[in-house]
Order: sequence, then C-alpha cells, then structure tokens
Amino acid sequence: MPFENLKEKAGDIQANLKNAIDSNTEYYKLWLFKVFMKSTTMIVRVLLMLVFFLFFLFFASIGLALYLGKLMDNTVLGFLAVSVFYLIMVLIAYLIKDKIVEGSMLQKFSKIFFNE
Repeated sequence: MPFENLKEKAGDIQANLKNAIDSNTEYYKLWLFKVFMKSTTMIVRVLLMLVFFLFFLFFASIGLALYLGKLMDNTVLGFLAVSVFYLIMVLIAYLIKDKIVEGSMLQKFSKIFFNE
C-alpha cells in the first residue's frame, strides 16, 4: 500500500511538472509576441513619421532653394546653398552618430525588453 501511494504521488508530481512546463512555455510565447509586436509597431510608427517628415523636408528645401535663388538672382546658387547646408548637417551627424543611435535605441529597446 505505501508503494501504491508513492506511485500515485509520483504520477501527480509528473502531471504537475508537465503543467508547469506547459504554462511557462505559453507565458514565454506570449511575452515574446508582446515584445515583438511592441517593437514592430514602434518601428512602423517611426518609419511613417520619417516618411512624412522627408516629404516636408523635400518641399521645404525646394522652396528655400527657390527663395534663396531669387534673393541672389541665381536659382543655381540657391540650390547650391541648400545642398551645402545639407552637406554640413551630414558631416555633423556622422561625427555624433554613435551617441544618437546607440544611446536612444538602446534606451528605448531596453524599456521594452526588460521593464515590462
């Protein structure tokens, strides 16, 4: 009789262990889905805002170049002035790229992965 009781308890332990493993597996699947979806939606939002900002920047640059060209009585010089401004901005961005990208991206994704 004690062996039968022990056999039943071993069966219960095995069933409980299987349930615990299944529950943990489901939990981590849901957690991974949540993190993936938050990351994906954040990236889509940023890309969408970037597209609209680039449209704005494109038309504003053309307008500024035409305005500067009218002021200098030479449209080519207006476009050249705007392009030199963008070249300077690219050089500045290149010099500080590690601080901008690494810091902000690491901080945002750390919040998603480890705080929630």
